[in-house]
Amino acid sequence: MSSEPPSSSHLEAPLDAQPRAAGPAVRRLRAGTLAGLVALIALGLAWELWLAPTGSGTWALKVVPLVLCLAGLLRHRMSTYRWLALLLWLYVLEGLVRATSENGLSQGLAVLQVVLCLLLFFTATVYIRSRLKTKAAAAAVAT
Repeated sequence: MSSEPPSSSHLEAPLDAQPRAAGPAVRRLRAGTLAGLVALIALGLAWELWLAPTGSGTWALKVVPLVLCLAGLLRHRMSTYRWLALLLWLYVLEGLVRATSENGLSQGLAVLQVVLCLLLFFTATVYIRSRLKTKAAAAAVAT
């Protein structure tokens, strides 16, 4: 039997695990990302169902992928933050197309969607970077 202590690599939390002692900046970024996502979902539903509906409201289904991201963000899943950062560009493209092709209220809502997506992308990517820095710092201290 070996008297060596067990390797700490199996004791390390995976990158997807909840951050242990998140600083105030990380908590603000997380809250900003959650608030931005909820605002984007609310905008998408309000836009397609009440404010400027197109057709029978089936375009409201476009928020389903965003709703699915909520659970992962609430669980601090880094993979969800990463996928959200990629997914947002589809909503940016939709907003840009509709901002340049529609008039009136829909045009304004499209611009608002683009702005929300860009803010959400910013908070999500800064959150990802801060979590990676925290993980790297913890690994450096452990070695």
